[in-house]
Amino acid sequence: MPASPPNLFRLALAALAVVTLGPAARVSAAAPDIILVMADDIGIEGLGCYGGRSYKTPNLDRLAAGGVRFTRAYSQPLCTPTRVELMTGLDNHRNWQSFGILDPQAWTFGHAMSEAGYATGIFGKWQLQSYDPPDYPGGTHRRGTGMHPKDAGFDEYALFHALDTEDKGSRYANPTMLEGKRGTDGELKTYPGRYGEDVWVEKILSFFDRRKDHPRFVYYPMALPHWPFQPTPDSEEWNPEEPSLTDQRFAGDMIEYMDKTMGSLMDGLRKRELERDTIVIFYSDNGTHLDVVSKLDDGRAVAGGKATPLQTGIHVPLIVHCPARFKPAVRDGIVEASDFFPTLLQMAKAKPQPEQTFDGVSFLPLLTGQAEAIRDAAFFWYDPRPGWDKERFSRHVFALNQTHKLFRNGELYRINDPVLSEMFVESETASDTASRRQLRAVIDEAMAGVEEPPLVDSFGRKTK
Repeated sequence: MPASPPNLFRLALAALAVVTLGPAARVSAAAPDIILVMADDIGIEGLGCYGGRSYKTPNLDRLAAGGVRFTRAYSQPLCTPTRVELMTGLDNHRNWQSFGILDPQAWTFGHAMSEAGYATGIFGKWQLQSYDPPDYPGGTHRRGTGMHPKDAGFDEYALFHALDTEDKGSRYANPTMLEGKRGTDGELKTYPGRYGEDVWVEKILSFFDRRKDHPRFVYYPMALPHWPFQPTPDSEEWNPEEPSLTDQRFAGDMIEYMDKTMGSLMDGLRKRELERDTIVIFYSDNGTHLDVVSKLDDGRAVAGGKATPLQTGIHVPLIVHCPARFKPAVRDGIVEASDFFPTLLQMAKAKPQPEQTFDGVSFLPLLTGQAEAIRDAAFFWYDPRPGWDKERFSRHVFALNQTHKLFRNGELYRINDPVLSEMFVESETASDTASRRQLRAVIDEAMAGVEEPPLVDSFGRKTK
């Protein structure tokens, strides 16, 4: 919810579901290089700079110390909902189709940054074109219905799980990725003996080396530290010739290799004298896997909340590093997934056409210190169905501010004291009631005039 004026929550609420940005939107000569990194399954408890004590994350801790660290950044509880919202700037109830699918007609930040004069690249995990296995009931109606990366607005791509599920191969040891250029179908390529994140960092740095004629925008949706938990090149058990070893004990290795990967990326920028001027954004698509328990410096052991609307499922890291532009700071303002698209455009000094609308709000004023908050609350519409292995999920519609979380069914919780905790409110105080009233208005306003996606089971069959 924008902080001022408060009644403008969810910009242009009744506006278009598909946005447009014309060729007239161009960047100035001072347009910065930008790298948006999104880790796959890590909550704030996994990083030392947020009080995590179970894993060594020196590179991200260093990034936070020299950058802007957000204490109230949120994602959706699961990957596709966050990825769709992040790339379109729209809440899921406006453009949700099914798990692992991005509407092929959607206008992404890849399209917008390209139109704004940027060389654009995407390297990492896609999983937005085809998700269901061929024998999954109802899946034949969804297979191949999403967006192919060739059409997503990026000049170059190298992506895991860009085609059908059965073709995806590995994301870790001996990685397989679809590689191509804008408008081309691409070619599946496997890298024997290599590790996925190492290959992608090399490709990002190569992209920077080759595309010096334009400002550069890279979207790097990492594969780490998502299940299956497998050895990394730093694990004693690492053996790419036998890559099928899976055990929960490798979760910590994968979190630490995620950090090492960020160190490799920043070292590459530093060697090219680009570290100070490149805006590097680190974010996560959802909380940590449910089976991973991490310790905080206050002594608590915190189980991950991935796929749930708990704070441990949605409270994620957000670090923005660019010493030439932003002074080191800690910001408490709320940021959520739909805010990234308008932020990228403002960073690029690109002006959207009048008909372009977002549910998000640019958080650039938080980075520059011009504002303490950009919204008073965040709205969530979450339902990952239909899709393979989504039988256990249900729909959750809720909103939160800095102190409370309210579900559409009326359940109210106090949050953030201590961090990542929440307590059901049985007996309301005046403060509780005030938050209930505010958050109810947020939910009602967000849903007003929007045809909500039908309620379906994991197979796509309508339910009551």
